[in-house]
Amino acid sequence: QVQLVESGGGLVQPGGSLRLSCAASGVIFSTRVMYWYRQAPGKQREYVAAIFSNGGIHYPDSVKGRFTISRDNAKSTVYLQMNSLKPEDTAVYYCNTFTVVSGSRNDYWGQGTQVTVSP
Repeated sequence: QVQLVESGGGLVQPGGSLRLSCAASGVIFSTRVMYWYRQAPGKQREYVAAIFSNGGIHYPDSVKGRFTISRDNAKSTVYLQMNSLKPEDTAVYYCNTFTVVSGSRNDYWGQGTQVTVSP
């Protein structure tokens, strides 16, 4: 079974930094595209970052220049370094990947880690 476990969230002041981690098991990690999403109360889940198996990265404009995604294949872990945090970054942050078996896509999510940015 695929398991994703996020950690590193917490309370931080605007302008502060946090580093989130997501430890993966049950997949061949080095071959997977890994994603970060977030969901704030009353809002839909929002894409935050992606890192591909070749190390390529992608961010939406909302976090570009502030967030950095990285991976350590030896540890089967993906990270999200968040700098210059803003109150609007407050959300539960989720790690995601997916598998395709016999043409069927299955998405996997961790339990999430709370990030709160407050003065």
